[in-house]
Amino acid sequence: MTKSGDRAYRWVWGKTRDRRRYREGQRAWNPLLAHLLDTGATARELWDRFLPGNVRAVLTEAFGGGDPATARAVVAFLAALHDLGKAAPAFLGQFDQGETRSHLRKVRPVWEEAARSHGVPLPDSWNGLPWSHHQHITAATLPRLLGCDCPVAHGQQCRAPEHEGLYAVAYALGGHHGHVPGADTVGTATIARGGTDWDDVRADLVEVTAAVLGVDLLRLTAVVAPAKPAALIHLMGLVIMSDWIASNDGRYPYADLAEPDEAWWQAAQGRAEEAVTALCLDRWKPTQVTWQQLWPGTEPRPVQAAALDLMPAAGQALVIVEAPPATGKTRLALWCAHHLASRNGYQGLYVAMPTKADTGRIAAEVQGFMRAAVADGDATLAVVHADALEQQIVHALIDAERSGGEESSPLDALAAGIDNTLKSDEDERDPTKAAHEHPGRDRAVMDPWYLNRCVGLMATFGVGTIDEVMLAAQPSKHWMLRLFGLSCKTVIIDEAHAYELYQQELLGTTVQWLADAGSSVVVLSNALPTAVRTALTASWCAGLRVEPADAGDEGPVTVVDAAGHVRRGGPLPADTPQKVTTVRLRCEEDPVGLASELLDRARGGGCVGVVRNRVDTAVALYRAALAGAAVHGWDESEILLLHEQFQTHQLRSTEERIRSLLGAGAPSRPGRLLVITTQGTAQSVDFDFMVSDLAPVDLLVNRMGSLHRDAGNAGGRPGWCELPQLDVLFKADPQEPELPLIEPPRLRPGRRTGNLDGSTYAPYTLAATFRTLRKRSDQEGRISLCLPRDVAGLVTSVYGPRQTGEGAWATLLDRTWNAWLVELARERLAAEYNGVCPYVEGDPATVEWLISGELNGVGEKGGVEGLRAVPRLSAPSVNAVCLYRPGEDLTHDAEGEQLVEIWGKHKLKKGLTAVDERRVKRTLLLHTVSMPGKWFEGQDRLPPPEAWDRQPYKPLDRWNVLVFDATGACISGLAGRVHYDGRTGLRRL
Repeated sequence: MTKSGDRAYRWVWGKTRDRRRYREGQRAWNPLLAHLLDTGATARELWDRFLPGNVRAVLTEAFGGGDPATARAVVAFLAALHDLGKAAPAFLGQFDQGETRSHLRKVRPVWEEAARSHGVPLPDSWNGLPWSHHQHITAATLPRLLGCDCPVAHGQQCRAPEHEGLYAVAYALGGHHGHVPGADTVGTATIARGGTDWDDVRADLVEVTAAVLGVDLLRLTAVVAPAKPAALIHLMGLVIMSDWIASNDGRYPYADLAEPDEAWWQAAQGRAEEAVTALCLDRWKPTQVTWQQLWPGTEPRPVQAAALDLMPAAGQALVIVEAPPATGKTRLALWCAHHLASRNGYQGLYVAMPTKADTGRIAAEVQGFMRAAVADGDATLAVVHADALEQQIVHALIDAERSGGEESSPLDALAAGIDNTLKSDEDERDPTKAAHEHPGRDRAVMDPWYLNRCVGLMATFGVGTIDEVMLAAQPSKHWMLRLFGLSCKTVIIDEAHAYELYQQELLGTTVQWLADAGSSVVVLSNALPTAVRTALTASWCAGLRVEPADAGDEGPVTVVDAAGHVRRGGPLPADTPQKVTTVRLRCEEDPVGLASELLDRARGGGCVGVVRNRVDTAVALYRAALAGAAVHGWDESEILLLHEQFQTHQLRSTEERIRSLLGAGAPSRPGRLLVITTQGTAQSVDFDFMVSDLAPVDLLVNRMGSLHRDAGNAGGRPGWCELPQLDVLFKADPQEPELPLIEPPRLRPGRRTGNLDGSTYAPYTLAATFRTLRKRSDQEGRISLCLPRDVAGLVTSVYGPRQTGEGAWATLLDRTWNAWLVELARERLAAEYNGVCPYVEGDPATVEWLISGELNGVGEKGGVEGLRAVPRLSAPSVNAVCLYRPGEDLTHDAEGEQLVEIWGKHKLKKGLTAVDERRVKRTLLLHTVSMPGKWFEGQDRLPPPEAWDRQPYKPLDRWNVLVFDATGACISGLAGRVHYDGRTGLRRL
């Protein structure tokens, strides 16, 4: 092997230089073997430094026969072979094909001549050759090279039980570009393998790779036995991650053909070590600290202390914490993650939020936690969602990591509205950006590499949306990478009560996978229906393949260990200090009347919050409040509006202003303020008095948590709102005055009136909530609720057994209950159809269960209706950049003062740096508005973005753009169909 320069396998190319990196006179191609060794070395480095103990344990059983050293070598070897199918004419013919390779046309004849002279069996003519993706050729040819000598045709699976693992691994490696292939696809790929001469070349590559990695090919059949479903997920995730890292030409220079194979391997190991260090991919090294050291000056609250006592001393765990707002659930979850990482060696943690709105705030909290929780050196903190660059903390993290310098990179790599899928090899995209090591620092950093799709979940610490958890169990492109990233961590699910049934079912599926993988899960909620809590426990135990063993304890904290033992503890609601809140059910007034009442009541002081179910009703109340402000002695600046249809910079600015005025410990709390919001905005603030539209009871409980939240404000509250009070507004049914109007017009044939709130929330949950509260009211219509004592009863009354009634109530409950059952059945079936479980009726998932394709999409988009993976069933929102044309130029503001930075139709701006790219993208993201998906459905739907006028200028050519005139009238994109007002946001005409 030391004299292998003339061997044919060394002249098979595996990568070519892209146009940006190619210089005349350089060798344009890198040997396939060199890339295989780079990938194998990276996988081995990640095994040592990135993989947590739970993942290594699964891989050791699956690929090492229980021996860690054997598994380490075999896994790295299999990762190296992911691109074996490139040793075939179907791939090699692409040397100069496509727009990204036109610069290689002069080089191709030189490579071909050298390759032929060294024995590479290139075809006489490249025309008419059978074609297949190289990863599918890998799947078709690998089993016979690893030990399957059964007399079956190429591409067909043998039936020998001892070879099942080889075929499972081959198919898994065949999915390293995102989709696991099926048998038909793999069978078709055999015709493109190139014949027996190419079988010999591939055999040489396998033998050489095995030799340098220290793998005994004769033992592979015995040790490759991935029985646990998580084993294949871990393998695929590690392979994809290693391939993407090793495909960075900047970190992995092209091999010197004059050097022997062993020298290539030695160089690959050094490069892998440097790359893993530069990307801060070392698993979490937790400090040995107490609660007080994590959060100085604090002591665990009763619920927190209970969880500390219940946590298992070792092993994985499912933790469910149900407690009212402002009880410290987030800190408790972080402590649990620290405890579990200390005991189990987890790679990190991921916090999943219902929406992206609060990810920046939670990321800042995690960043503070990291200062005490990380033992030494840098650790990566990533914000994980498509619009992460809108968050200022992301730029601060990147700047902290890159304080030593910046590399420029193409604007297109981070342009909004495009798929940031990392590509490698023939796709000619560099998947990583430069990073610089800064030893001796002890703070959070983030390399821009983590902004790419799915990659953020590889970060040690991650904060993102629940969408990543929902998509992790659905077969979309690179779904196994998402699941792999989560499997390495403690996964924290925040606001678990906020998810629709479809999401709850998918969460259960992901929990099964995480249990099978050996990871841990922490679920946080104000209150969960018993059925949801039971379902989560059942999913966890199904992944462990054990029956739940419930001790029958009570308490707000539930802990299920690795053996399925269910323990509960913590102060019971009745034994907990109660927060008494008065609730009043009130018929909804017109906006003018409601605004006048609120302005008058708080004239002498008081911070009032109003939560509307819909944007249009929030805007109507805001307009009425502005119109009456002067009459009641208010200044317009004391009235704030917050909803989802503002541009992002206005949304974030208003959120921060509200939080700075009304958040915990706010230094400058105003004497009075009126805040009008919609659900999901203005969280974690302290109001003196609240009004809410009728909503499901769990959401009303959550809103009560914003009343008198901060005890430090007690002395300054005006007398009229000295005690917590929530007024719940409802519409009375004009046909049945004793009933609330909670159904949309279309739900009941012949009904002329209706309530669009019934399209926002299930009408049955609104009816059941109203009836539950009405039953508790006194003669004056007041309802006294004690939190947390009454929470479980309230939630059970709505989400437990069906409510019954008499007369008109019976009819309403029957009708809405039946409609709700139909909707729940639809959501449950969709989750069962879309999700892939690790075990069904006790049988483990095989590689055939993991098959997907382009019709499944990439998770965020693509695919076809009924097959594509989706994080939620509601129509996805449509995002668009809002620009203005008050004169000749495009601007970010109606006044025409902030010019949009554009660079012409064909050229990138010269001298553009990565800092410039991030700045430009953030500016565009901050001027983006989100339009409800329902606007693009139904009879009067808006045209989809594909039909809008496209901007020919870079970088706007990749974005959905709405252009407005100085008055806010849309003149391009959705001309005449929408209007933007800086005070009230976007509205549909």
